[in-house]
Amino acid sequence: MSRIPLTMAMAATDRTRPVLDGRVAIGGVDLNPIIGEPEDIFRRALRDKAFGVTELSMGSHIVTTARGDSGYVGIPVFLSRAFRHSAIYIRTDRGIRTAADLAGRTIGLPEYQQTAALWVRGILREHYGVDTRGIRWRIGTERIAITLPAGFDVAPLGQDLPTALAEGSIDALIAPRPPACLTDGSAPVARLYPDYKAEEIAWHKASGFFPIMHCIAIRKDVADRHPWLPLELFRAFAKAKALSLAELQLVNVLRVSLPWIAAAYEEQAAIMGGDPWPYGFARNREEVAAMIRYAVADGLAAQPIPPEALFHPSTLAEPG
Repeated sequence: MSRIPLTMAMAATDRTRPVLDGRVAIGGVDLNPIIGEPEDIFRRALRDKAFGVTELSMGSHIVTTARGDSGYVGIPVFLSRAFRHSAIYIRTDRGIRTAADLAGRTIGLPEYQQTAALWVRGILREHYGVDTRGIRWRIGTERIAITLPAGFDVAPLGQDLPTALAEGSIDALIAPRPPACLTDGSAPVARLYPDYKAEEIAWHKASGFFPIMHCIAIRKDVADRHPWLPLELFRAFAKAKALSLAELQLVNVLRVSLPWIAAAYEEQAAIMGGDPWPYGFARNREEVAAMIRYAVADGLAAQPIPPEALFHPSTLAEPG
């Protein structure tokens, strides 16, 4: 098998660095890695199909696959996962004390189809019983065009979202990064869940989910020309993840700049099991199905699609 040149874009993490720096090779590939922040990578991938392989927002991937205009097919390697109870920021002068108090409010989002927002709306709706269609969603700029059915109050805010929260133009904000007014204390703003870790652990025990944020995706024309490549990518990144988890447990010389990383790993294993970052389709099918269900409820997908439709067929049987 001759080697092929491949451009691959993703954020640098302990799960990707072994591939990006060459410690783990992708069989048959001469790799041209591009390291960047997810927002820019997703924009270029979705608008310009700029990369042969890319890290990709699962929310965007579900939306584009469901409507039939995706340029990529996924690989069930989930490079980013994050609990999102910590991503809900509220004005403390609006009488918001619990999730139920978000009903009927005006809430800001960077993007309606953003994966973090997809998860928060799904959790609010299914776990806390909040009518998310009764909320006024005010957004920044969508990276892909979306068309929603009637009955969804989603509109551009026309103002910087953290500023709007600080000034009181919105009642709450869902965002993956803390707004400046929270960190500097310049406005009456707090997290909805001050002890978000405890809330996230309780929700994880109830749901079994560790929210998937990003997958790896391969451009369809690349996958068509090299049908062996998706499986090679899956296996390389599974090996890279195994290396990263092993490094967390090395205590002779700490590989991570956290003094009690060994204790953190033990706590994590007690809560989530020995492999807290599962790859593979079968192990994640139920969670992906929940994300599709959320997308339908949010008006982002006209009807459910099989979870299998999101991923290259050659990777579906691979264990994580």
